[in-house]
Amino acid sequence: MPHRFNKHFTREEARALLPQVRVWLKRLIQSRNQLQKQEKRLGELMVTGCDLGGESVNRWVRTLATIRESLFEFYQREIQIKDLDRGLVDFPAILDGKEVFLCWEQAEDDIGFWHSLDSGYSGRERIEDGD
Repeated sequence: MPHRFNKHFTREEARALLPQVRVWLKRLIQSRNQLQKQEKRLGELMVTGCDLGGESVNRWVRTLATIRESLFEFYQREIQIKDLDRGLVDFPAILDGKEVFLCWEQAEDDIGFWHSLDSGYSGRERIEDGD
């Protein structure tokens, strides 16, 4: 049976990426929050009929570019963002010959869980020390 992902992480490879993943998530969350504020402001300006050029739009475009760059860091590694607010991330992996996700949440110190590709967070199982 063909695999759905080209890249599969060992637990050690995923662990080694966690410091960088934390940085990418933080930047993504901050940028998303900035974007929401900027879009609210731009929406207010549109209602009043103001010209929407200049620095407001430039900041909005720069924020979109930062979000795109951050998302690309995950995309190019085939790391899945499942819940941005919780910092829930899945790394494709092979365990016992099956394609699964190593599941990590930002509040967790280590990657300690996995689940099938289709079960999601509710199907999380603890990784045994031998895995």
